[in-house]
Amino acid sequence: MSTFLGTITWNVSPVAISIGSLQIRWYGILLAIGFVLAYVTLQKIWKKENISQKLLDRFAIWTIIWCVVGLRLCHCLVYGTDYYLTAAHWHEILLPVDENWHFIGYQGLASHGGAIAMLLWTIYFCYKKKMNFFWLLDRMCIAIPVAAAFVRCGNLMNHEIVGTITTVPWAFDFTEGGPGVAGTFRHPAQLYEALVYLTLFIGLVIYYFKFSKGNVAPGRTSGIMVTTIFVARFFIEFVKADQEAKEAEMALNLGQQLSIPLVLLGVGLIVYSIIKKDKIPHYIEK
Repeated sequence: MSTFLGTITWNVSPVAISIGSLQIRWYGILLAIGFVLAYVTLQKIWKKENISQKLLDRFAIWTIIWCVVGLRLCHCLVYGTDYYLTAAHWHEILLPVDENWHFIGYQGLASHGGAIAMLLWTIYFCYKKKMNFFWLLDRMCIAIPVAAAFVRCGNLMNHEIVGTITTVPWAFDFTEGGPGVAGTFRHPAQLYEALVYLTLFIGLVIYYFKFSKGNVAPGRTSGIMVTTIFVARFFIEFVKADQEAKEAEMALNLGQQLSIPLVLLGVGLIVYSIIKKDKIPHYIEK
């Protein structure tokens, strides 16, 4: 990586390790690290509240599985319809191979889908375990931002989800960003989001362990997380390059349109937590 007039030439390879035809990309490594850190955070929270490791492991494994499925489906069905909903490529939605059955990995994930999938899984898990929904959701939402931050760092390593062209001193030239991207200096939009998410994670951890001491009003941390993430996402989208050609004609792009209802949901959760501040949910494992 070199610099010129304060700007940054981002020439880091997306591939961390290459063994023959097998490639391990930085994105996958950072995604895994994010999941591990989120898991460790939940582990400390559940230990504080005397919930068993066995129950945590069962919940965490399926949360990761459904999160990845939701991330993938949302990208393919919202952002990549012109490509994936064709006879030659529809199988790539869930299979990491091209039409000639060559391994290509999963190219594309969308955060909105992951959020929806995890929410539905959490509702189901609470129903099966007779667990208070807000007790579990609020603790999940303390851990989620650290995983989201590492995902955006993975996008940076992949030279994807780049920003618009700019003259700011910290602009990045994504040298492997493809035609029209390489050779231009752009906002590092991935880093903007990652910094927001990491700051949010630190703030929520401090709030839980130092201030609330485990007594979280129903919807409080989940409302803060959802509102912060998707407000940030809405505004950062203004300095992101369009991910789909059809977005060029839109006043608000797809990411912003999907963010609006989630911001409203987050604000609603915060209001609810204020109304119910004296009814703190707890869970006693049977």
